[in-house]
Amino acid sequence: MLTAIPPLTETEKLEFGESNLSSPRTHSSNSLVVASYNIRYARGPHLVSGGLLRKTGLFNSQDRPQLVATNIQTAAEAFSLGSVLPPIHLLALQEADKRTHRAGGHHVAQELADALNMVWVHAPAGIPRGIEPVQRQWWLDFEEPIGLHDTGDTGIALLSQVRMDEVVRIDLPWHECPWRPRLAMSATLYLGERRLRLFNVHVDPHAAAGGQLEQLEVIANQAGSTTDPTILLGDFNTLSEKKCAATRKFLEDRGYTSPLPTGTATWRGAGIRLHADWIFTRDVEIKRWGVAKQLKVSDHWPIWAEVSV
Repeated sequence: MLTAIPPLTETEKLEFGESNLSSPRTHSSNSLVVASYNIRYARGPHLVSGGLLRKTGLFNSQDRPQLVATNIQTAAEAFSLGSVLPPIHLLALQEADKRTHRAGGHHVAQELADALNMVWVHAPAGIPRGIEPVQRQWWLDFEEPIGLHDTGDTGIALLSQVRMDEVVRIDLPWHECPWRPRLAMSATLYLGERRLRLFNVHVDPHAAAGGQLEQLEVIANQAGSTTDPTILLGDFNTLSEKKCAATRKFLEDRGYTSPLPTGTATWRGAGIRLHADWIFTRDVEIKRWGVAKQLKVSDHWPIWAEVSV
């Protein structure tokens, strides 16, 4: 009989990469470059074809640890060298696995942060392992699941070169795929004497538009409790025109804007291009932005923006 792993304790809900994240890191400018990346546990861009190979038993996983290590290094070079996007100060990660089999045993957020010389915070999803996942929509069933007895986990993370504190985990309401919890996290960044509140978001792709808005309502309520300039960024999983329009209207009605035109491709698979990832801001100036399509470590592309407060 399978035994479910207990829910995360309060001390397990956030893992800090340094003992004191609020230690000063000089950033005297009033602008910085932020990026968001659903890194797909650094397994590469071939979600659909890889899923088909795995289902037919043709997928070779022996080189997985080395492949993931190489992809983490490739991502670190992209985010630091300025070749495909400006060198970044803050990176929001989604699907950042921690020592799962599918990630070759790597702690993706920690290793990428070490390569970038950044502090980091990881929020594990708290997968209810030992419990069979529910049947998912077929078009969302290409992702390699975390094994029932895998002691690793997935999650989201913030990596920063800027002083960062007041980190909060935000568990989101989720209904349609109870095996896969959804969450967000927020933190305060310091640009000289200025404060900036930032939210890393990973919305459920299985939910209908109304279910996604229910999750965004929780995030918007948290963001509404501060008067600091605010950034919401991450994987909103807006995998249809309806979801894109609903998400944009929901946040614009609450005072947020996005530099990304609706329909900007941030995900690809099997020849399809979709707008899944967003940056929304309030009381923040966007100087420039982009989608780093040259980076092929995931089925998503990183999105980035140079912001000023």
